[in-house]
Amino acid sequence: MSKRHLLHFAFCLAFLSAHAIAATPENESGKEIYGPCAACHGDLGQGGKRGEYPRLAGQRAAYIEYTLKKFRSRERINIPMFPYTQERELPDADIKAVAAYLAGIELPTKMPEFKPSDDALARLKAMEKVLIIPKLEGDLANGKRLYQEECAYCHGVDGRGKTRFPMLVGQYTNYLQKQIAAYLKGERPHDKVADDEDEEDDKTKPKAVKLGVLNRLTEKDIQDILAYITRLQDE
Repeated sequence: MSKRHLLHFAFCLAFLSAHAIAATPENESGKEIYGPCAACHGDLGQGGKRGEYPRLAGQRAAYIEYTLKKFRSRERINIPMFPYTQERELPDADIKAVAAYLAGIELPTKMPEFKPSDDALARLKAMEKVLIIPKLEGDLANGKRLYQEECAYCHGVDGRGKTRFPMLVGQYTNYLQKQIAAYLKGERPHDKVADDEDEEDDKTKPKAVKLGVLNRLTEKDIQDILAYITRLQDE
């Protein structure tokens, strides 16, 4: 190949590389935006400090967008999030990108099956992606009944959420307990179901306002529901 052809080939490669960067998928920009968040929420969105910071991996994109905008507008008070959710730091386009990135991360909830040929590094990397929430003790029959009656309409029968209502399955139990305590103290408002927000639902079913659900439940009921949720990750 002549020198002129080599130069032409190099130019084509440079052009194609530049084009590839310009066509980077949204999740790539979302990964970059997520960078500062990893310090608390983990490199894979798995959460941190055993649930002090929640799992974000696999969470519903609509819920992440909704929550980040609530932080930004100060409708939901979360002081550690203030510096990261200013309009200049996190515009709508960035919120959408990081939400899509996190929603696309799938963390298995079952131990991986290793091959004899897998070395220690391969096993370690595989284990880093596993998120298994410890089982909580409780009356599972009561927890299942209450969950289906009071929670499933918004959070899904499988606990994986609907539209902007969050996934609960696979979330750290102590984080859920902390949020429930905040709801009961009035420190965090419990969102209601609006008529136009759940397109996935059966339109023939009456829209229910779920404000005050937690106030109607006993401490044991809540324990039973959380115990049931920890079993959903196995299904």
